[in-house]
Amino acid sequence: MTCSSPSTRTLIKAVIASAAVGLGGLAQAQAVFKITAIPDESPTELARKAAPLVKYLAQKLGTKVEFTPVSDYAAAVEALANQQVDMAWYGGFTFVQASIRSGGKVVPLVQREEDEKFRSVFISGDPAIKTLADLKGKTVSFGSQSSTSGHLMPRSVLLQAQIDPDKDFRRVAYSGAHDATIAAVASGKVDAGALNISVWEKFVADKKVDTTKVKVIFTTPAYFDYNWTVHSDMPVAQREKLSKAFLDLNRNTPEGKEILDLQRATRFIPTQAGNYQGIETAARSAGLIK
Repeated sequence: MTCSSPSTRTLIKAVIASAAVGLGGLAQAQAVFKITAIPDESPTELARKAAPLVKYLAQKLGTKVEFTPVSDYAAAVEALANQQVDMAWYGGFTFVQASIRSGGKVVPLVQREEDEKFRSVFISGDPAIKTLADLKGKTVSFGSQSSTSGHLMPRSVLLQAQIDPDKDFRRVAYSGAHDATIAAVASGKVDAGALNISVWEKFVADKKVDTTKVKVIFTTPAYFDYNWTVHSDMPVAQREKLSKAFLDLNRNTPEGKEILDLQRATRFIPTQAGNYQGIETAARSAGLIK
């Protein structure tokens, strides 16, 4: 049976056109640029830090941008390796893990200027603990097991000082996040803890920790740390647009200042995979990568 009626043909054309418009709208609605971050702080803090950056990137990319939180560090690695997100905020160690997990198919774009010479601190509320050696026989908390600044580099420093956390500490704890490590030390749940120096300095500046009771007992040597990373399948033009958006952030503009302050950054600078070779070496030496 054929539909020869002009009115029928017109109706069919209208339906097809409407469907095409609908599909086009659906494709447009699905064009969402998703970013995530390792959960090294509380979910509310991560969301607060992400909000103005998401808005800024949406303007620069000309597409909708969403921040997609993940439950743990491993989930952040899997999300980018499996291309469930377009970009991830990694620590040096999670970048190395993502590179291994993806078969080398992730690319670090930018890092904060501070990440060229990042550090970790050991803190304690016990007046008797003044050096790393004093940690022997004590309860000590790291952050997440996959944290660069909250576990890997502090552990590496301890091993270099001939202190094996698994043998020399009374108990090793993992708080999951830097702010949780501070809370564990401040409450006396553990004798000492190791964490990211920028989170510590932020807590001190905001008077969220009593520095007459909790003090830094050791600061690690500098190392490369955090970066924004994308999958290598992302077109080069898109990568360049993203990099430029970060590199253009300027403290002299209200928008730039807000984003940089929340990211605890002076400015963003380009980075490359080779910068994190030292992190991989440290992870292998510490037995965290087999």
